[in-house]
Amino acid sequence: QVQLVESGGGLVQPGGSLRLSCAGSGNIASINAMGWYRQAPGKERELVARTTSGGSTNYADSVKGRFTISRDNTKNTVHLQMNSLKPEDTAVYYCNANIRSTPSYILRELWGQGTLVTVSS
Repeated sequence: QVQLVESGGGLVQPGGSLRLSCAGSGNIASINAMGWYRQAPGKERELVARTTSGGSTNYADSVKGRFTISRDNTKNTVHLQMNSLKPEDTAVYYCNANIRSTPSYILRELWGQGTLVTVSS
């Protein structure tokens, strides 16, 4: 069974930093795009940052210059370094990946369980 497991959320003061990590496990053959989404209370889930297997990245305008996404293809992991955090960054953050697993090699979109980030003084 293939799954994504996030870690690194928590409570941080405005202006602080957090680093989220997401690890894929199971019978993974390959991973295409990986990314982070977030959902604040009462709002729809939105893309935060995304990276392709080739290393291309894109970010939501609201986080450009503050957040950095990175991945380690050898470890099936993706990270989100979040700096200069603001109260409006408070949300549940979800890892997302497009994964081919054995033996079917069918491409599937998977989500992690989510990790809560709270930015508050």
